[in-house]
Amino acid sequence: MNFKNDLNKIIKEIKNTYNKKIFVLTGKNSYFKSGADKIFNKILSKKNTVFFFKKEKIPKIKELQNIFFKINKFKPDIFVSIGGGTIIDYSKIINTLTNNKKLSQKIVSGNLKIKNRRFKLHVIPTTAGSGAEVTENAVIYVNSKKYSLENKSLKPFAYYLIPSLVKNSNLKLKSTSGFDAISQAIESILSNKANFKSINYAKRSLKLSVRYYKKFLKNNSNLNTYKMQQAANFSGKAINISKTTAPHAVSYPFTSLFNIDHGHAVSITLDKFLLFNFIHIDKSKNPNLLKKKYQLIFKLTKSKNIFELISFIKDLKLLGNLEDNFKKLKIDIDKNKNLILSGISEKRLKNNPISITRNDVYSIIKNY
Repeated sequence: MNFKNDLNKIIKEIKNTYNKKIFVLTGKNSYFKSGADKIFNKILSKKNTVFFFKKEKIPKIKELQNIFFKINKFKPDIFVSIGGGTIIDYSKIINTLTNNKKLSQKIVSGNLKIKNRRFKLHVIPTTAGSGAEVTENAVIYVNSKKYSLENKSLKPFAYYLIPSLVKNSNLKLKSTSGFDAISQAIESILSNKANFKSINYAKRSLKLSVRYYKKFLKNNSNLNTYKMQQAANFSGKAINISKTTAPHAVSYPFTSLFNIDHGHAVSITLDKFLLFNFIHIDKSKNPNLLKKKYQLIFKLTKSKNIFELISFIKDLKLLGNLEDNFKKLKIDIDKNKNLILSGISEKRLKNNPISITRNDVYSIIKNY
């Protein structure tokens, strides 16, 4: 297996940009700790290149506007995005914005008109998790609330999976991003919007994660890393069709309010909602179909029943040091009830296979 194919492709793309301007959106960790600087500095230094290093942990409106101002002033021919989900989401939105007048109001009201791609956006993920490089949606936070933008134009022009930029990540980054891919695949299968194509992508993703996630955490090999990059990529393709469900819906306020990494926030409730959905299968619109979906997940995770599946999920969390006890995370559910419940994504919650209200969510999480 040649792990340098994608690396050679992007290097060739940059080298062939004669007399053209290149805008690079990245982060200091994404660029320097991943080793991207050692690969790209020399070649980019010979070009007319402008860098923007993001500072925010999650995509926020103020920083988005700062990036928009800088890229508009520079007017690049090529746009390169090097980083994780936040950086990729920023780049996808920026690539379709023609102006930023009343941007916050337009996003909150749902009246933001997404235009055609402005630049050739080349995405280089430095995490193996979100699969954002293949999706037609992007996330932005306005006043601590998450908003999801969806449009075909948000999909990047090209992406490159380079394991050498991911394999040396710390355990926290590997476990949180990898768990996001696992949860996306499982949620995609259970989603109300799932179809044959999305389930096929999710199956391919989950098969890879089950086989390589533990190896990815323990061993820095190119093979293990690339397989998890593929798992993330397939999970992205899956949710691009099916969208996510309750675990993702509920994760957003934990990220925006308590600074919990996205993949970690998703991991907190995945097993809890898997159990909730299973217990209430007979309340679904199609109980037989949902039972078959659970049987598929059991098979893919090598679980005999719901209890073994829950145990499987908990073992993965334990392996990645992903704490799911709210007291240990210093989150007071009762004290912050209204903030948490108001931050839940209603759109993703409605996609859950079992109808669930905010009060149901509170009942589920308050005991953890």
